Amino acid sequence: MKIKDKSLYLVTSQEFSGNKDSFYIAKEAIEAGVDILQMREKTKTRPELVSLGKKLCCLCRDRKVLFIVNDDPFLAKEVDANGVHLGQEDIKKHSIQEVRNILGKEKIIGLSTHSVEQFLEANEKDIDYIAFGPIFQTKTKNYCIGEGDVERVLTLSEKPIVFIGGINLDNIGRLVKKGAKHIAVIRAITEAEDITVQVHEFKKRINDV
Repeated sequence: MKIKDKSLYLVTSQEFSGNKDSFYIAKEAIEAGVDILQMREKTKTRPELVSLGKKLCCLCRDRKVLFIVNDDPFLAKEVDANGVHLGQEDIKKHSIQEVRNILGKEKIIGLSTHSVEQFLEANEKDIDYIAFGPIFQTKTKNYCIGEGDVERVLTLSEKPIVFIGGINLDNIGRLVKKGAKHIAVIRAITEAEDITVQVHEFKKRINDV
């Protein structure tokens, strides 16, 4: 499976989900039409991550949704995820080539970038998509890079770009107008009162071109 055009990418995170369970959120969102699901759980133990990861993997496989594990290629392999998402710190521990060797050539590798310089470096690597952000202010990061380089990276990119960081229904239209085709969110869906309605609205905005 590869990233399809115009994707909604949900990152699950218990710490930003209120009192709702991550698996419940994932199930609701997938049934509503999310295209990619990333398990980003910073507070769970490894056994908990393995258990949740295997359940999410089965759920995603049944619905033909891409399942990505955050940070850890060994965990991604253990739960048979479609791939792994790496941060800049992660590639200091394991090179992209090492991660590719762990997962195999058919799996997906994504990489976070926070500047045009990092983006240009990522564009030359053996990865399948590049995350760029945080675009807007967000509780998950203590900084944002703004919208100024969105069109530039889209022009330069040889890979799908997933824009992330503080994206909501009020500002997503600005990114779509600039040409963004892949949008990642956390709190805008995980904290929504009605996850189904929220996913439907995001999908409509992504396709509104």
